[in-house]
Amino acid sequence: MAKSQFPLHLLIVEDDIRIAEINRRFVEKVSGFSVVAIATTREEAHEQITCLQPDLILLDNYFPDMTGIELLKWIREEVPESDVIMVTAAKEIHVLKQAMKRGIFDYIVKPVMFDRFKETLLKYKQYKETINKLTCTNEWVDQEGIDRLLGKEPKAKQECHLPKGIDQLTLKKVLLVIQQHKKGLTAEEVGKDIGASRTTARRYLEYLVSTFEIDADLAYGSVGRPERIYRYVNH
Repeated sequence: MAKSQFPLHLLIVEDDIRIAEINRRFVEKVSGFSVVAIATTREEAHEQITCLQPDLILLDNYFPDMTGIELLKWIREEVPESDVIMVTAAKEIHVLKQAMKRGIFDYIVKPVMFDRFKETLLKYKQYKETINKLTCTNEWVDQEGIDRLLGKEPKAKQECHLPKGIDQLTLKKVLLVIQQHKKGLTAEEVGKDIGASRTTARRYLEYLVSTFEIDADLAYGSVGRPERIYRYVNH
């Protein structure tokens, strides 16, 4: 059974108490989170993570008695349900790669800007809301659910990004007509099929060419200018 989600319990692991306090104040500005503790050493971190099992850990990398990567490895072995966001001055690519391999939710480089910090906390909150809903209602997840968990835009939002003059319904009609005529069609023929002008049909056809959904070739007749013939691409 999924545990109660909000507020999300957050633990700060940072040896500089001044920076830890700044991070705490940042967290308090974002609704839905509660800072349950601050750990400044390996011993404190082990004890508090084990006892509190927080939803989310903000983790620095540089400590006098350990590295954040070492602690991250321990977290993955001992408290795998806790998620981690690295908040560190470490810019070395090997540190980033090790952190990513161990499944961090995000990686924020110091000095921390509040807008960037808030953005990732809100994304994490949305992730927890989504995964909790899926956990409560399903034993399995479809592609749409997976895409939401990975922060990808739903299809409806993606459709809003079509260029001006291209609407989704007409675009689907044009693509369907091309799919049904394997030998290809001209813009005029497509326009007649969907009840639109040649100019309108050509605008949609050229858009589909730009997205690699269809191909266009020139056909040379016995008289007049060559015409563009549009054919569906079998992906």
